[in-house]
Amino acid sequence: MTAQLPGWKSLPPGAVITRPGSTVEYKTHDWRTLRPVIDQERCIRCRLCWLYCPEGTIIELDKPYTTKTGRKYTRTYEINYDYCKGCGICAQECPAKAIKMVEEVR
Repeated sequence: MTAQLPGWKSLPPGAVITRPGSTVEYKTHDWRTLRPVIDQERCIRCRLCWLYCPEGTIIELDKPYTTKTGRKYTRTYEINYDYCKGCGICAQECPAKAIKMVEEVR
């Protein structure tokens, strides 16, 4: 006996987000083999990592930071590791080389 397949009209549309905000439910950090780490001492707050991150996992915080040399910043950048896939674009784009990709340890 052959199984009856559904017709094309009964299939849900592909590549369509049917419920807004649903991507928050799917943490994608398990894909990662390397993780970016920001060295706050070297970071010049240029925002390039924030701009180029394809997943929007770099967070700009109104959190003051003073370097060991006394330079004061009003903003700090952190990474939401729940959604970072470890692509390395942030490290590649950083002009100060303040982001290093390190091996993911689980």
